[in-house]
Order: sequence, then C-alpha cells, then structure tokens
Amino acid sequence: MTFTPGPLDGLWLIGLEPRHDHRGWFARTWCASEFSDHGLNTHWPQANTTRSLRRGILRGLHWQADPHPEIKLIRCARGAVWDVVVDVRPGSPTHGRWAAFELSEDRPLQLYVPGGFAHGFQCLTDQCELDYLMSDSYHADLARGLRWNDPHLAIPWPIPDPLLSDRDAALPTWP
Repeated sequence: MTFTPGPLDGLWLIGLEPRHDHRGWFARTWCASEFSDHGLNTHWPQANTTRSLRRGILRGLHWQADPHPEIKLIRCARGAVWDVVVDVRPGSPTHGRWAAFELSEDRPLQLYVPGGFAHGFQCLTDQCELDYLMSDSYHADLARGLRWNDPHLAIPWPIPDPLLSDRDAALPTWP
C-alpha cells in the first residue's frame, strides 16, 4: 500500500498495489503494522457495506459526533462514485473545507477519513457498492448530517437532481 496525505488535515489516500496474473489481481487493503507506522487508527470494530442501485443516487453528508466520532476507511468495490468529505471539526486548520475523489472498482484507492469529517458520495454508475471499516460502533443519538447542496460548501456534485432519501433531503445547512 502507498500512503499519501490528502488535502485536508488528517485525510489520507491509500493506494492499493494490485498483483496481477492470468486470474485477475490480489491487493492488500489493510495491514495493522503499515497503518500504525503512519500513525493511523488500527482498531476497526465495525464493517459496513452500502449498495446503491442507480446512477445519480447521493448519500450524505453524514458523520458521528463526539464522544464517538468515527474514523472511516472507504473503498469502492463495485461501480464508480464521486466521494466527498467535509472537515466539520471545530478548531481544525481545514475546518469547513471539502475534498472530492473518484473511487471506482477499477481504481485501486481507499480513503482514510478522520473522525469529525462529514462523508457523502454520488453514484456515477448503476450498481455501486462501498465497503467501510469503522473505528467505533454506530450511536444513533450522535448521528449528524449536512445538506448535500449547502450553499456555504458549494460542492459541485457531478449529476444534477440527485436521488436522495427523505432524511438526506431534510438535513440542515452549515451552521
């Protein structure tokens, strides 16, 4: 794996190094010693998968508040998504800034997202599947979110008129 600091404080892009042969490829997605060598979280008590059926579906922007912020390790296993993270940590040098990355089954890249970051994605293809490792269990009372089209953030989502859940459509704007 290759570890590259991202454009926001604490965000990492982790490149996979596929080993190809006539059957396909193999790549390591997680190694405790390599993550520890970079000062990153090595405790993942929860793993999640999300599958989105149609191009244009948008999920987010979500995070879990203190005292149980979730660090996430995110990888696209099927399809392609435009993945967005927003630093919502008060006092952070990159507070209020966002970054976006295309993740796809054909691009061997993972995102290491620190706790205190909102996360969302929009499907660029039908049949998208994302896998997450989470540093903490889900606490419904600490679930937070920001509206996808918040004017303060002005995120240029690639597909206009996204398909949203009722919950995501009703999320608040930036404070």
